[in-house]
Amino acid sequence: MAKRKMVLGVLTMVVLALGLGACKRNDGQSITIVGSSALQPLVEAAGEQYSNDNLGVFINVQGGGSGTGLSQIQEGAVGIGTSDLFASEKTGIKASKLVDHRVAVVGVTPVVNKKVNVKNLSISQLRQIFTGEITNWRQVGGKNLPIVIVNRAQGSGTRATFERWVMAGQPAIAAQEQDSTGMVRQIVASTPGAISYMAFSYVDKSIKPLAVDHVAPTAANVHTNRWKIWAYEHMYTHGPARGLNKRFIDYVLSNNIQNTLVKQMGYIPVRDMRVERDVNGKVTAVRGNE
Repeated sequence: MAKRKMVLGVLTMVVLALGLGACKRNDGQSITIVGSSALQPLVEAAGEQYSNDNLGVFINVQGGGSGTGLSQIQEGAVGIGTSDLFASEKTGIKASKLVDHRVAVVGVTPVVNKKVNVKNLSISQLRQIFTGEITNWRQVGGKNLPIVIVNRAQGSGTRATFERWVMAGQPAIAAQEQDSTGMVRQIVASTPGAISYMAFSYVDKSIKPLAVDHVAPTAANVHTNRWKIWAYEHMYTHGPARGLNKRFIDYVLSNNIQNTLVKQMGYIPVRDMRVERDVNGKVTAVRGNE
């Protein structure tokens, strides 16, 4: 009987130890990340990988646009707010209360339906299309086909990036607007004559990207600012990043993620840039890469 009790006692200790070990691995931690749809695929992929490596940690990633990400982090409603914009660019955001973590660069390209037989537009032509001055593809060397504009919704960081570097302060003509980049891609792919714009990371074989002023939308051209339609991808925290927020941001910035997921998914590591661009648009060479 004493031997049986001893065996049961040992088994109980083993079970308790295993239970404590499981609790250590599965602590139920979670963070919610909201904002940029351009950055969303990368954060989702990194979040899934991080959760697989850290049992019990859940990374909840949502879109909604850069404006939503900035307002939500300012209110303290989420752990991290993602944005294609500097916080100081957004009206109503107190940038001094937020801490910026630049995790990648995203190029933005105009895209068209594959049946549009145009491969290149000048920046002036692109602007005139979105202001409504050019309404048919034959006006820019294509076939007789009406142009159908698909815009991103107000508050989208991708839209703000496109408008800043393409529209030069001119308002875009009223057109259908979409919150989701995935929906934009679907509409452009299925609508003859359609044109829109999106992050490089969303471009697939269902649509066609356009060169601008005979410069191709590639990462190499973004590196040197030959392709000017690009933005930093920011992760903002309310005050310094701490706890799981900090660990996850550090994970996204790690060599492993920057050299694998970031590049594989069509984003550009900040460290690969040969120029820097500040909130006012001033471009300077990165030290050591002049």
